[in-house]
Amino acid sequence: MEWLHRYGYPALALIVLLEGVGIPTPAVTAIVVAGGLAAHGSLNLPAVAVVTFLAAVAGDNLGYLVGRRAGRPAILRWGRRIGLTESRFARAEEVIARRGRNVVLIARFIDGLRQTNGIIAGTVAMPWPQYAVRDAIGGVVWTAVWVTVGAEVGGNIERVHAVVGRYRVAAIVVAAVLVLVLLLWYLLRRRVRRK
Repeated sequence: MEWLHRYGYPALALIVLLEGVGIPTPAVTAIVVAGGLAAHGSLNLPAVAVVTFLAAVAGDNLGYLVGRRAGRPAILRWGRRIGLTESRFARAEEVIARRGRNVVLIARFIDGLRQTNGIIAGTVAMPWPQYAVRDAIGGVVWTAVWVTVGAEVGGNIERVHAVVGRYRVAAIVVAAVLVLVLLLWYLLRRRVRRK
């Protein structure tokens, strides 16, 4: 991510903000890289955390505003352009209805829901103060986790490279088996639902 090294905080803020509005970006990767750059002194670690948090919350609240103003018909019409298909939107609405407002707290850690939780919360007319508080709490935890991961990995990059090199083949085999197991589980579940 050379552009992150070159443009620093503005690039980080833009990537994280756009993800909150529903545009798929490599936000988590950018945060981890920024944390790593901070560990090497290229960026300031507290500044990376503050920029990440503010951009995440601003993006989610812009997403909320889009959902609130555009409404369900517009989201269903245009959402597929950002990966928010009608079936995904219906599943997300169901999760919010079933799990309540507190799903916003953990949505940030679920890929797909992280990018669209603001839009969906606005569309289903979740009261903004309830959304904003939960989103901010989730944002603090999410920011702390990924900035810390970046700083730790960045500070120990030589050791990480050595471990990855040593266990590369084993990791690939484990990942392949895991993907196969998840695929089989998904196919079996789908077959059971059809019956």
